[in-house]
Amino acid sequence: MKLKNLIIPFMSLFLIVVSSSEGFSQNQFKALVFSKTKGFRHQSIPDGVVALKKLARDNAFQIYTTEDEDFITDKNLASFDVIILMSTTGTIFNSEQKKSIEKFVQSGKGIVGIHSATDTEYEWGWYTKLIGAQFLNHPHQQTLKLNVVDRNHPATYHLPEKWVWSDEIYAFKNFNENVNVLITADENTYDAKEGMGEFHPIAWTHEYDGGRIFYTALGHTDWAFQDDNFMKHILGGIWWAAKGYPVE
Repeated sequence: MKLKNLIIPFMSLFLIVVSSSEGFSQNQFKALVFSKTKGFRHQSIPDGVVALKKLARDNAFQIYTTEDEDFITDKNLASFDVIILMSTTGTIFNSEQKKSIEKFVQSGKGIVGIHSATDTEYEWGWYTKLIGAQFLNHPHQQTLKLNVVDRNHPATYHLPEKWVWSDEIYAFKNFNENVNVLITADENTYDAKEGMGEFHPIAWTHEYDGGRIFYTALGHTDWAFQDDNFMKHILGGIWWAAKGYPVE
């Protein structure tokens, strides 16, 4: 009688574990969120990491977060499909870690850069081409009109052609003209100071050295990661960089 009483709860626990394991194994892809900073550190990073975890939970993909650059090895990266650089800054990788990231991209996988990912690794030419530009400057936070110039991408399917948004708007140098620009800033709608003129890219995507790259300059503020439109923008970029499905 006692043995029977033990078997029933054990079997129930077994079924729960099996069910959870099956659900976990059916995730679409696996993302690594890396948020190391060795320059300016954005206050929005913790909010962004939490928002990405929620995004993973709600959209059936796995996520692992770290700020430990020693995690960046060939072996560890092999299990991931996309690396998300969450407002990284400064020189954060050594030569071996750079090689591991290059191999990761060359194997056909994806990189997503959010906000200050362009304020990262200025001396690494390969990375500059990969991420698409280097941060130059920004004025104070303002509201402006963003032009969604390409709506044939998962990161912009849902957006209006004219998107009113408030953020810290980056201007760039060493811009990679081979990228596909998704969103531009209308400098006539805010005080750009030393901006980029009529063509001011804000978000873009491209294929580089075998991999897929999505970058958005948006995401300076905490509240950006509570905005549905912005999080759908991020999700579309992650999904495309990880999966590589056609976007037309």
